[in-house]
Amino acid sequence: MSTTLRSSADLPPAGVQLAGASVRTWEITDPQTLLNRLPDVDSLAWVRRGEGLIGWGVVASLQVTGDERFSRAQRWWHEWLRTAHIDDPIKQAGTGPVAFASFTFDPNASQDPDVGDAALSQVVIPRVILGRRDGRAWITVIETSTAPSATTPDETDLLTPVSLPLKPVDITWQEGSVSAEDWQKAVSGAIDRIHEGELDKVVLARDVVATSSAPIDPRYLLQRLGEDYPECWTFQVAGLIGATPELLVRRNGDEVTSRVLAGTVNRLGDESEDASLATALLGSGKDLAEHEYAVRSVARSLSTHCTDLHVPARPRVLRLPNVQHLATDVTGQLVDNAPVLALAASLHPTAAVCGTPTERAFALISDLEGMDRQRYAGPVGWFDSRGDGEFGIALRCAQLSSDRRSLRLFAGCGIVAGSDPELELAESQAKFLPIQQSVDFPRLGDTSAPHRDLQPPDSPTRLHWVDGRSQGC
Repeated sequence: MSTTLRSSADLPPAGVQLAGASVRTWEITDPQTLLNRLPDVDSLAWVRRGEGLIGWGVVASLQVTGDERFSRAQRWWHEWLRTAHIDDPIKQAGTGPVAFASFTFDPNASQDPDVGDAALSQVVIPRVILGRRDGRAWITVIETSTAPSATTPDETDLLTPVSLPLKPVDITWQEGSVSAEDWQKAVSGAIDRIHEGELDKVVLARDVVATSSAPIDPRYLLQRLGEDYPECWTFQVAGLIGATPELLVRRNGDEVTSRVLAGTVNRLGDESEDASLATALLGSGKDLAEHEYAVRSVARSLSTHCTDLHVPARPRVLRLPNVQHLATDVTGQLVDNAPVLALAASLHPTAAVCGTPTERAFALISDLEGMDRQRYAGPVGWFDSRGDGEFGIALRCAQLSSDRRSLRLFAGCGIVAGSDPELELAESQAKFLPIQQSVDFPRLGDTSAPHRDLQPPDSPTRLHWVDGRSQGC
């Protein structure tokens, strides 16, 4: 069952009987690497450090747009749950029925007919969910009258290794919606507006396109991202694939957490040099100010739902294989029982992916960016029947086309008064790197081609770093 909602009038009224589902969860032995268990079609993923959730098959799906896309998704989920029969003896976050979701950055994002559903917010309830967390593993299987199993699902069959994904072939690269030159002009325009006092920060994004001569298997990208970026959340929802370092919000019972990232330097591969860059980052007034904007916006949003908010006085440095980020984990105790979808709605968009003040930055993005972000920089993750779940921000990601022969890669940069258009372009190029490496570039650690010297074959701009500095999303 697939549903597209465009107005509240399309929602099923309370009391309408939907086909009830039978949901069964049971504990299993450790399945080891989750991402290696995904089949080739209808696969979903949310994995970090080898733990998380994967799913496949489609029991029900929702495509939704508009300002109320989060609340509409929540109501649709409640209606689906109302007639479901749930057998879940584990009763932990992520057990029982789970939906994977990816929301657009802009509530009113235009729908390009050539893009199709990629421009809409997506919610998918998979038929099979495989979870692994804190030394426990489980399977959830969902059956409906429209998608019954011929026999009771067998654990051995569900955990049988699937076909190995093939490496993408004959990858070519081209500019996306806006040329590199025109994007630099947009950055210059944003800097002028900041100097005029209209706003403090705005995040501008750009895209590039990779094309293959044969269909791309998303599992190949997921497995490489999971291996190369284990500290990030590797995800796939409706063709949006990536590895995000930024956790928008996690709800586990009454505990709420959000990880804020803003202010970035790269890693040079030398421990001493990397440590010096990290120290400089912690002392950078410019980066600390940018980080504070983002932390304040998160704390302000969470304060309406939580008490006992804990906001560290200073950020720490989060080290990833290719970059280092200023990071702050904001935590609180939930007091209003808001589900994770409501928390995500209240937080999005953060200053880290939009700017400060939010309204002015959002308007400037529409004026200057020159492209439709679709689901890039929007919330992506999962939620369960208890209201628990995790949502990251869809960064370091790409949208796979419906014919699976092209990928649209996204990258964004935080623009402030001291920004330089040429350096921002180089920074955006660096942020394409995780997906580029997952497709056809040499991987991190390949000494034959240091990652800071890589560039797409047809890229208009060579990747370079200046003083190791990078900012934004």
